[in-house]
Order: sequence, then structure tokens, then C-alpha cells
Amino acid sequence: MTVILGINTDHACSAAALVIDGEVVGAIAEERLNRIKYYARFPAQSVACLLEMAQLKPQDIDHIAIPRNRRANFTAKLRYLLSHPQRAHSLLQTGRKQWQPLELRKQLAAALGVSSDSFRFRQHHIEHHLAHIASAYFCSPWDHAAGFSADGAGDFVSCMLAECHGPHIHVKRRIHLPHSLGFLYTMICQFIGYTQFGDEGKVMGLAPYGSDEFQAVFEELIQPTAHGFRLNPHYLKPLGSQANVYINEVGSMEVARLWSEPLREILGPPRLPKSEITKREKDLAYGVQHAFERTYLKLLNDLHQLVPLDRVAIAGGAALNSVANGMIFSQTPFQETWIQPAAGDEGLALGAALYVSQSVLHEAHRFQMNGAYLGPEFSTAEIRAALEAAQLDHRQLDEGQLSEETVDHLEQGKIVGWFQGRMEWGPRALGNRSILAHPGIATMKDTLNARIKRREWFRPFAPVVLQERQSDIFEESHPSPYMLHVYRIRQEWRERLRAVNHVDDTGRLQSISREQNPRYYDLIQAFAERSGIPVLVNTSFNENEPIVCSPAEAIACFQRTKMDVLVLGDCLCVKDPAEVPAST
Repeated sequence: MTVILGINTDHACSAAALVIDGEVVGAIAEERLNRIKYYARFPAQSVACLLEMAQLKPQDIDHIAIPRNRRANFTAKLRYLLSHPQRAHSLLQTGRKQWQPLELRKQLAAALGVSSDSFRFRQHHIEHHLAHIASAYFCSPWDHAAGFSADGAGDFVSCMLAECHGPHIHVKRRIHLPHSLGFLYTMICQFIGYTQFGDEGKVMGLAPYGSDEFQAVFEELIQPTAHGFRLNPHYLKPLGSQANVYINEVGSMEVARLWSEPLREILGPPRLPKSEITKREKDLAYGVQHAFERTYLKLLNDLHQLVPLDRVAIAGGAALNSVANGMIFSQTPFQETWIQPAAGDEGLALGAALYVSQSVLHEAHRFQMNGAYLGPEFSTAEIRAALEAAQLDHRQLDEGQLSEETVDHLEQGKIVGWFQGRMEWGPRALGNRSILAHPGIATMKDTLNARIKRREWFRPFAPVVLQERQSDIFEESHPSPYMLHVYRIRQEWRERLRAVNHVDDTGRLQSISREQNPRYYDLIQAFAERSGIPVLVNTSFNENEPIVCSPAEAIACFQRTKMDVLVLGDCLCVKDPAEVPAST
């Protein structure tokens, strides 16, 4: 038996993943366990949880894979340093921690309560974007594909283009800092007033409300090149002026200001967080989203020229831009995508472990992901104990009755917390830690926001659709199992899906097959038979916090919000109608 532990630590979205004899047995983002959003320090609880799930001792770990290689791209780093000698001191100070060796043995021993002398693992350092591409390609069903990764930065690279064949990932091109699609998007997010790490999705949702008022500005900010693209350094704070991304006192990620004063001179003062969103902010969101799409799709077209295949495996934070992903099939020659559900930096833990499994150890077994349910699960006894501890009335039902009664509530316009099986891997709720609702009720978006989610007015809610009915409802048939593509809704369905139809007549869908999640699929099928709509609203089970992991967290969210119904495994709880208003 060969045990590989992947760890993303001291970096955005710390996480751990466990691979045994080539099979992924679990993967967890630390924020789900310690409840600190975008946690970035050592994933102590995730490591301990994975070993417990696999019934392994710390001494059983053979290899640890870290998605960071301080020696990678040394020439590019040196070239930048020599060409900007005035920034040498601050650049070296900024990168000092990255050059310090990680104290893995010490951290691991503290997390697991053992002596570091008992460990026997071999440590591997995998370049950041190699780990990203590995996280997608080595989870796909393919043995030959193009590979693509793009994000803010990692190991001094913002984008990697590769050919993946068998156990190998052959790098064709790297785009080095300071040129970064991630930096561009985050910079404009900050200017719009969304300054927190991970706010990019909000701006993607705002973009359809704007117009191309700032086309000339974005043409000045980012230009295509033969090698890919370049950012105009005049409008960004230079590398080394301060740490661009850092870990705050509670362990979460923070992003320092990226824009320079010349951008303020063009655009005026940045919007203050929580102040009114004006036409300018809508137009800026439109501008950055469209500049991102043009560049993202250009890079994929460049990749296809280098690797002329029909399939592309994609990861990196940029791959969470589901609007751009939805355009791949019409604006590039690629006909199939496989996008890592944990495309952001938590996915690095899994990618590093799979890279060691396949590219370093050449293990015979090759994992294929068919559903992102890689987190912990809880027994019926644990669920009932949590319900009794909370003194929450509940009934335990058989499969058919549970589905029928849940559909009854959904048809009546009630909001259902749906907690089942293993927790999802990645930032999306995919039917095991979800809040579900009727998609055809025009006021449902406002109801969800008023009672539970409290999100910005412009952010859409997502539809989940039976996979075999996807092409009847959406103008694209390529599956989207991990909610990472946005497609246009067909005209005849827009009115019937008012709660999930965005202002531009699109939806960020999850397509679900019965093989991936039988109970979730059967619920949607039962709702379709009753309502004629093979779709539900699916949003994450949380309230301005990391998605719930445990039954106790689900119960707490149910009790403190105006959710109507809670389904925990086989147990159904219905809130007293007096506690839930009939309308928003």
C-alpha cells in the first residue's frame, strides 16, 4: 500500500487530499472544519480527518506532496529582479517566507499528536501550475489531452499551457509575472469595492448589468501578444512594492491594493465597500469580465495550436469563471472540457498528490472522478444524536416517503436544507450540502436572500438540471457536473425558470446524472414528475460562512435562519409555520 498525502499550506485555501494506491479516498478544504473562510495556514484538522476516514496512522504516510517549488522558474525570477534593481530589497522581503523551508514534520506532528521522529515519508515539491493541471487531467477519463491553468500567481507563473499524455504533463508555455489575468480581475474587483479575497464571483454576476463604456481603458490595461498577453504595468502597483497576497492574524487570506494611482486618475475614486453601486461600477464589471473572456479564450486558442486535440483539462482560479467556460465550445476548437471542481487553490493539494502518484511513482491505478463527494460523511446515529442534542423534532422516513414529502414542500414554495452523504470537494454545493427551492417562483431569489443568504441583489442563483434534459432547457449540451459552465436558457424556459434566469438569460448550471448522486437525482426527478420542471434552485448550505460540514452546523443554520425544512440523511424536520413568514 502506498499512501500519498497532498497538503496546500501557507497559501490561499489550505487543504489536504489523500491518495492510496492511486485512488483518491478523500479531500477537504480546512475552512470547512475550522470555519474560517479562505483559511491559509496548515490544514491540521483536514489531515487528521482524512487519516481517520482512511483508518490510517501518521506513520502510514509514505509521501507528502506540496504544490510549491521554490526552485521553479528561477531564471524568470532572476531576470525580473535584475531588470528592476530598485525593487530588489522589497521583492526579496516579499518572497522571504516562500524561500523558507516548510516545517512540515513539526506541523504534522503537532496536528496529529505524535513525535516527528515516527514519520517515514518522502517529501515532494510540485510546481504550482503543474499541480493545478494534474488536479484536472489525472481526475479526467482521458489519457491524452491539452492542459490549461490560470490564476493570480504561483511559483512566479500566472498561466501554464501543456500537453498531457499518459502519466506525463509536458509544459508548452508559461506566462510569468507580473502578467496575470487573476491580478487584472482582482484589481478591478477592488476598484468596484469588493476588496475581500474571493470576491471575483460577485463581479462576474454584476457584469451583465453593465455596458462597454470602458472598452478603451481595458484595451490599454491588457493587450494580446504572440506569447499570450501582457498587462500594462503603469496601472498596477509594481511587484515588490508590498506583499500582494498575505495571511492575516486569523489565518485568512488578504489581498493588498493592486491598482496604481494612474488608474484612479482615469476612473476617479474607487467605490467604498457597501456603498451604492452606480453605472460606473456596472460598466467596470462588464469591462473586466469581457477583457477576461477575450484573453482566456485567446489563450485556449493558442493552446489548441500547440496541442491540436479536442479535449482540454482545466484548473486554476480562473477556471471558476463559469461564464468564460461556457464560451469554450463556440469560440475555441475544443469540444470537451474537464474542469477540476476545486479549481481554486484548495485543488492544489489533490493535484500535487496525483502528480506524485502518476508522474513520479507511475502507479498503475489511475483515478477517475465521477462526482466531487470526497469529504466526510455522518452516520444516521450521528445525525439523530445531533438532532436530539438540539432538541429538534424530526421524523425518520424511508427513501420514497422522504422524497415525496420533500417535493411537497418544494412545490409549496418552501426552502429546504438538504444534507446528505459525503461533503462536496470544491466551492460549490452539488447536492449533498445544498439549499433547494422551486425555480419557477418569481420571488424565490428575493425570498432566499431575505431569509437566509443575504447576498447582493445582482447575484444569480444556480439551477440543477437532470442531465438528460439539459439540452431541452439550455442552448448547450456539454455536461456541467460541477457548476462550472454558464449557458443560455432557451427562450421557452426562461419564464418557467424565473428564480434562476439571470438578467442575460443565462444560468450557471449543475447537470446531474443518477450515477453521480442517486438520491439527489431521484428528488429532482420526482419534482419534475409533479411540476413538469426537471430543475431546482441549488445554492450552498450556509449563511455568510463556509458551507456546512457537520449535522450540528446544518442544524444551527436551519435554526438561526428562516429556512422552512431540513432534511438530514433520512430525517426530516419542518419548522413551525409561525417561525417562518409566508413572504419576504
